[in-house]
Amino acid sequence: MNTNRLLGDKGKGLMTQAKKIHHVAFVVDSIEDSLSIWNVLGLKVEAIKDVPEQESRVAFLPLGDSKIELVEPITASSGIARYLEKRGPGMHHICIEVEDILGLLVILNEKGFRLINATPQVGTDGRKCVFIHPESTKGVLVELYELPVKKQ
Repeated sequence: MNTNRLLGDKGKGLMTQAKKIHHVAFVVDSIEDSLSIWNVLGLKVEAIKDVPEQESRVAFLPLGDSKIELVEPITASSGIARYLEKRGPGMHHICIEVEDILGLLVILNEKGFRLINATPQVGTDGRKCVFIHPESTKGVLVELYELPVKKQ
C-alpha cells in the first residue's frame, strides 16, 4: 500500500509508516485456562506481566516476528472486565509497530481520526502507545506502538 497516497504530502519525510504487526490481543477470562490451544500450536509464554494502569494481566506468546497477547482483567471494574462482560472472550485489538508515533498522531488528528488517548502512554519499558478508536477504523481497535531504540 502506498502510504503517501493515504497520507498526502504530510506523509513525506515523516517516519510514519507501519513497520510490522507487533501483536494481536485476545481478551480472556483466565490466561492459564486459555493457554491450551496456543500450547497445542507450539506457542510458549514469553512473559506474564501485571499492567496496573489498565487493571489487567497480560501474557505474550512469540509467533515469528510478532506475538499473541492474552489480556485478563484483574478487577471487576476495569475496562477489560467490562469489555469481557459485554462481548465475551475473543479478539480485542491489533497492534502495529510504527517509527514515529508523534508524527503519526499529527497526521491522524489532521485527518479526523478519533483517538482513545490523545497523547502516547509511556510504558515502564519506554514504549509509547496510543489507541485509535474502532469508529475510525471500521470496527477494529488499533493500537500503535513505538518501541524505544535499543542501545548498542
